[in-house]
Amino acid sequence: MKILETKNLCKTYGKGDTLVRALDDVSFSVEKGEFVAVIGPSGSGKSTLLHILGGVDTATSGQVLIDNTDISTLDETALAIFRRRQIGLVYQFYNLIPILTVEENLTLPLLLDGRTPDRKQVDALIEKLGLSHRVGHLPSELSGGQQQRVSIGRALINHPALLLADEPTGNLDSENSREIISLLRKFNRELDQTIIIITHDEKTALSADRLIAIEDGKIVRDERRA
Repeated sequence: MKILETKNLCKTYGKGDTLVRALDDVSFSVEKGEFVAVIGPSGSGKSTLLHILGGVDTATSGQVLIDNTDISTLDETALAIFRRRQIGLVYQFYNLIPILTVEENLTLPLLLDGRTPDRKQVDALIEKLGLSHRVGHLPSELSGGQQQRVSIGRALINHPALLLADEPTGNLDSENSREIISLLRKFNRELDQTIIIITHDEKTALSADRLIAIEDGKIVRDERRA
């Protein structure tokens, strides 16, 4: 079952002699439960791709279908709701709310959606994240690895169709990086969570089942490793 499909995706900046093609006719699909790493040098277009997939940027042309919804057809309000419910985003620098505790950061997407958190589900997620002893702590009281765990939990709290991670280990040491990738792998396997990671780190990329390489805005390699 396809959970994501891009069709002839293009993103350009500028005009005439200053025209830059950040994405150039990118088409691919991802099946539910896949763990995909998108790799490429700086400026290749991989982060632009992630931002468009996540609905935080728009393509110049082409389509992005997530769980059979063409997000390019949604107005601003509908896109915000869809993004909150169906797309989980994890960033390199965590983006946690500094005045909220671990639990409050985790459940924020539910509260913004007008829903009451299910106590059992929240507790189960916190346990899977290994944060049961940190629920009342603020982000400033956590290590980088712990903060990224909170970020992952927040992205998963709504059971999204797609989890997108932009350099999730880029701000961590090697030990914490391994732990974060292992955690993502756990959610991928146990929950059948579809995950796409943007990374320049070879070890991180090799943990995925599939590699998509981008150069100059084009897909130059797409291979399954498992």
